[in-house]
Amino acid sequence: MKHNHALCCLFAFLLLYNFLTWSKSMLFLTHTATSQPKSLEHNLTILLWHWPFGVHYRLQRGICMSQYKIPKCFLEDNRSLFSQADVVVFHHHELWTGYSELPLHLSRPPKQKWIWLSLEPPINNRDLRNYSSIFNWTMSYRRDADIFMPYGELIAKSTNTTYVIPSKSDCLVCWVVSKYKSNQSRSLVFHQLKKHIPSRRIEVYGQWTNRPLSNKKLLSTISQCYFYLAFENSISTDYITEKLWRNSFQAGSVPVVLGPPRNVYELYIPPGSFIHVNDFSSVKELAAFLNQVAADRKRYESYFKWHLHYDVRMYTDWRERLCHICLHHEQLSEHKKVYNDLYSWVNR
Repeated sequence: MKHNHALCCLFAFLLLYNFLTWSKSMLFLTHTATSQPKSLEHNLTILLWHWPFGVHYRLQRGICMSQYKIPKCFLEDNRSLFSQADVVVFHHHELWTGYSELPLHLSRPPKQKWIWLSLEPPINNRDLRNYSSIFNWTMSYRRDADIFMPYGELIAKSTNTTYVIPSKSDCLVCWVVSKYKSNQSRSLVFHQLKKHIPSRRIEVYGQWTNRPLSNKKLLSTISQCYFYLAFENSISTDYITEKLWRNSFQAGSVPVVLGPPRNVYELYIPPGSFIHVNDFSSVKELAAFLNQVAADRKRYESYFKWHLHYDVRMYTDWRERLCHICLHHEQLSEHKKVYNDLYSWVNR
């Protein structure tokens, strides 16, 4: 009994140490991401050359201030304002598809900055070798981008409300995938996992399964499962998407992640809030672990302790993302910079 008590104390100490270490790094990242710039000397005009994926948002001149409390920052999508813009933003998808082109024929003001924007993994950005020595700044989910724009983040809890874990059905694991490809790592892991979990305890949704799931029913459906497979479609540096933030955390299902290494995830979320595929020597071992955790109520509920201190913030509105450029403009403008080899930076 004394031996068991000592082990329990050691386990509790390690959990506390890991949480405090993670909290310290989170405070640093949050301060870096949300700190306000010094008072800007003049209004900044951000010109979006084309809307991402052709989805247009309504722009009101003071939206950065009225919606996101960012002063002296104005968004425009009128190309006739090119010569007046401090920053011009180019979303890469429209460039490589040929929907839009760079205005290389226009006279570019000397102090104007061009931003290359993409929230896609390298494989989806195609060939970038034609874009050398053009862009001054990058805007991406990558932490080493000039303007870091994650898909989501944890923020300090603003209310004292108690989080209630959604009730679970017999579903142990669920997965929602819209663009299924059999040769992807996530597909290979999923099919191995199916061999070790009864089919009645796995729910899969998507056009490829003839079980589409609407956005309206997405979170409520996932919430009924103990675990969600937050498997990224590409294993790339810092690439952590809504599969973690929305499909897992907002739904109320414990994420089983496949993406960057565990230490990268722990820069954003507590070490005890998720399960990483790489922590196991085999998929069979992972399946056994999921069954054990689901059968132990106290152990399962421990994965939700972060709700005591944090809420999930998702970044989905392109207007909010673009307004964030103004938070970084002054600091970035202090140094002359151009990406002479954008291809190498994106693919490293």
